[in-house]
Amino acid sequence: MCMFCKNKTNVETTTAHVINYKDCIIIIKNVPCLECEQCGEKFFTDDVAEKLEKIVELSKKLTQEISVIDYKTAA
Repeated sequence: MCMFCKNKTNVETTTAHVINYKDCIIIIKNVPCLECEQCGEKFFTDDVAEKLEKIVELSKKLTQEISVIDYKTAA
């Protein structure tokens, strides 16, 4: 169920997740998510959110100005 509009219909899709960290931007592309058919709000499952946290923590150690990571190929 959508937390914003309370619609019960979501579709599986992918999105890009963008994080601003200090003076860096981390972009994780092809992230699986659920999208509300009514308002378009996107949600991550617990498993995806957990993997995103791991990817972000690894990316912070690289500290580049911009990092683009493909979710599907990330460790």
